[in-house]
Amino acid sequence: MLAGMAVFFEELDYCQSALGELVLRRRKPLSMPDTWIYEVQLDGRFLMSSLVRSTEEGLVRLALPRLDGGEWRVLVGGLGLGYTAAAVLEMPEVKSVLVVEFLPEVIAWHEQGLVPLGATLLADPRLELVQGDCYERIRKGAGQEFDAVLIDIDDGPDELLSPSHASFYSVEGLGDVRRCLRAGGIFALWTSVGRDIAFIERLRRAFGNADAEELQFRNPLHDIDDVNTIYLAQA
Repeated sequence: MLAGMAVFFEELDYCQSALGELVLRRRKPLSMPDTWIYEVQLDGRFLMSSLVRSTEEGLVRLALPRLDGGEWRVLVGGLGLGYTAAAVLEMPEVKSVLVVEFLPEVIAWHEQGLVPLGATLLADPRLELVQGDCYERIRKGAGQEFDAVLIDIDDGPDELLSPSHASFYSVEGLGDVRRCLRAGGIFALWTSVGRDIAFIERLRRAFGNADAEELQFRNPLHDIDDVNTIYLAQA
């Protein structure tokens, strides 16, 4: 690269992960020449972007205000670029946040400062970041451990990063989530697809209640309106 030449694209990391080819990159779109957009691809599939994150933050905004009291203990399934965890930590009632991320490479991005929120997240003493299978941890949970369980892993109950995740979305798997929650605790699930009636029914069977809220947002890069869905149930 010539000295002084502007950089508009960088591949920050590329590796073969347990779930396939994993790429972290950042770029400056022509329409936003002063803004770095961080993006993640997994096995050739676009996974997430720092540009469109309002619905991940909406997962927190819709869930935690349903809790009473304070000193909440929160489990976040999936670290990604860290926006869900950061939104949880912004709430003063939160006492501790356990983030479980399956891919060690994603944790390393934060530890190495390759993503914008890494240093801020790791500096917060309320945060515990561990590598592991969040679904397996929930299945083996000790019971009534958390005030909230927030999951941001798969694109939807039928749009899985791994076939092994399917059992989590069964009535039995959702029952495991309920057993991890204290009385009155909240479960919230982010998905990138529209409302799934069959999943709502399974959620109601496990919890006795279920809400699903579709969040519309503008995708500025593609100049289209899009929709994600947040599912909620209370123990």
